[in-house]
This record gives sequence, structure tokens and C-alpha cells, in this order.
Amino acid sequence: MATIFESIKDYLQMTTDNESKTPLHVGEVMSCWLYLTLMNEATIYIQIGLNTTIDDEVKKILKDSLKQCEKQGQRVKAFMKAEGVHLPSTSEQRPDSDPNGVPLGAKLTDDEIMNGLSIKTVTSTLHCAGAASQCIRNDVATMFMECMLEKMKFGVTLKKLMRKRGWIKVPPYYYPPGAPNN
Repeated sequence: MATIFESIKDYLQMTTDNESKTPLHVGEVMSCWLYLTLMNEATIYIQIGLNTTIDDEVKKILKDSLKQCEKQGQRVKAFMKAEGVHLPSTSEQRPDSDPNGVPLGAKLTDDEIMNGLSIKTVTSTLHCAGAASQCIRNDVATMFMECMLEKMKFGVTLKKLMRKRGWIKVPPYYYPPGAPNN
């Protein structure tokens, strides 16, 4: 499916150059504002995860996600500033700390950290898809499409680790009435 999204992204980029820049509509502003908030708050969550885990694979994926969140956050922030949109306030950055110094009752498990990261990745991906579909301006839609594709690519890596470790939460299977049970 990436080729479909890449085709749409290429089309939007091609038409962006010929598009006159209208002011952002309220939906585009709200989408940018919410996405920047998502990236900033995900950054705090990831910092907490890094301060909690001692697992090298978990640390690596958290660091990859942190880089992506910071990069996407900066992209959206620069866009919002250029458009004159006020930035959301967010939580304070977390200092580095020793994971072994976190009391067990307050410490997230690696399973909890990865499932929280998974939820944030899915939420970000869905937000980008919804935002891109509501945008009138192609440059805004393209920005959200790029962020969505980056999040989807990261999600594949995250899912592989979660499967490997048995951390994916699976809802109950659905068997329609009258269907043979396997």
C-alpha cells in the first residue's frame, strides 16, 4: 500500500507548487495544533520510558521514536510559526535518570512501555490520515501524508519487536453465528 500513498504524496507535491496559498482553515489549524501536541507529549512519554527500561532493544526503538517525534514536531512547529498559528503548551522535558533507581511500584514494564508507544503511534497515524483528508491546502495535506508514512514505517518495526516479545494485545477472536469453529 505504500506505493498508493507515495503516488498520492507525489501528486500533492506536484500540485502544491502551482497552488496559491490561501489562509489555513480552522480544521487545518486544529489538526496542526493537535499533532504538535501529540508529538510533544509522545516525546515526554518516550523520555519516561528511556528512564525506566534497561532493555537494549526497547531503548533502541524508543530512541528511534524519539528522533522521529522531535523531527516531526519541529516540522509542524516551523510550519505553524510561518503561518502565524499559536503553539500549544506542553509538559516539561524529562531529565535523564537511572532506570534502576525507579521504585518497582512506579516503574513501567517493558510490555507497558511498548504498548503505550504502540497506542501513540496508531493515534498519530490515524490523526495524520484524518488531517490529510480534511486539508484544502495541498502543502498541509502533503506534510500530514509524509508524517503518516513515517509513522506507518516505524509501526512495522515496532510491531516486529512486540510480536517477538509476545507483547501485542490481541482482542478476542470473532466467530460469526453458524460458522464452523476452528
